[in-house]
Amino acid sequence: MKRHRLMAAVALLAVSTYLPLKAASEVPSYIAAAVADSARPADEKAQDVHRKPGQVLAFVGIKPGDKVVDLMPGAGYYTRIFSKIVGPHGAVYAVQPVEMDKVNPSRLKSLRSFAGNADYPNVTVSVPPIANMQLPKGVDIVWTSQNYHDLHDPFMGSPNMLRINKAIYDALKPGGLYIVLDHAAAAGTGVTKTNDLHRIDPAAVKAEVTAAGFQFVGESEVLRNPADDHTLAIFNPKIKGETDKFIYKFRKPLQ
Repeated sequence: MKRHRLMAAVALLAVSTYLPLKAASEVPSYIAAAVADSARPADEKAQDVHRKPGQVLAFVGIKPGDKVVDLMPGAGYYTRIFSKIVGPHGAVYAVQPVEMDKVNPSRLKSLRSFAGNADYPNVTVSVPPIANMQLPKGVDIVWTSQNYHDLHDPFMGSPNMLRINKAIYDALKPGGLYIVLDHAAAAGTGVTKTNDLHRIDPAAVKAEVTAAGFQFVGESEVLRNPADDHTLAIFNPKIKGETDKFIYKFRKPLQ
């Protein structure tokens, strides 16, 4: 009986010791403040329940002073958050390929409506052709969210993925991070579901990015959804907003 009581006490101590450690690893205050920013549009804040930006960016490790490339930023959901996190000593480069602007010009219009204004003065926008994408050098993070799969679609002109990922590699400082967040396709499907379902096999992303010299250093499961069977297009009302998403973190080696 004493032995059982001792084991129970040890287990309780282990749990009580673990909880503060878990609490200490919660979302940093500067990320939480950026998510709560009053200048963010209401329709973007409404997406937070599904997109969980605080937890996602805590995994990324973005911090004040960072220089971040937001590649294919859409209407700027993360661009605004990045701006507030990196602050006056950081910079956010929103890079929207011209091919994406032709498909949906409203997104570029949204980006330009706030880039460089009083609320987001550290944001700049560029619209290069994907085949000749020029990125700023020495950045800390290159981020792309829910759009990596589009690089394989016909409207993008089937660009050379090794060249694109090499350009990202060259833009990063040694030790810099490349983050890919996207909708997962079924294992083994490679890039065959990017155009119809707007999904990509995570294994295909890992293979393409590491081929450019990156090290795979981790993933977050905060947006994974095991209930998604990967058969529906991401815009299908049955799954929209709740797709199974992977978040991969890659690093440029220090040497």
